[in-house]
Amino acid sequence: MSKTRPLSRFAKTALSLEIFLSVGALGGGGALMLGSRGEIIPLPVSALKGSPFDTYFAPGLILFCALGLGPLAAAQLAWRRHPLAPIAALVVGVALLVWMAVEIAIVGYSNRPPLQPFYLLLGGVITGVGLGWRISRSDHRRCTQNHEKI
Repeated sequence: MSKTRPLSRFAKTALSLEIFLSVGALGGGGALMLGSRGEIIPLPVSALKGSPFDTYFAPGLILFCALGLGPLAAAQLAWRRHPLAPIAALVVGVALLVWMAVEIAIVGYSNRPPLQPFYLLLGGVITGVGLGWRISRSDHRRCTQNHEKI
């Protein structure tokens, strides 16, 4: 029986946050696609004025894929202890921040309900976790290489 190394604190945190984000984005994206004119999530189609979208179907599809399936794939990398998992977490965090910036640019800022501030914070935290994880892995790798030279 082979021993699997335990997940680091960074990996556990990234995994949890990525799954949390994924569940919300899959549900929200699915609801926007199924009710593309605000039938499920009560959003006025008029909020899309000035955007390239006539309905919420395309934004829902992007949300579902980029912030639903993407973080799920990143979580799987973390679970499998893949060397690209820290970079995937960083990409997920930045993708969420970009999504929020574009959303705010198109439909405006709203803190009622406080979803935009919450997801901006979540994007910042996931980005920070990915960055910290990446740095810690680089430091660990450097220390291991230096130790092997001795």
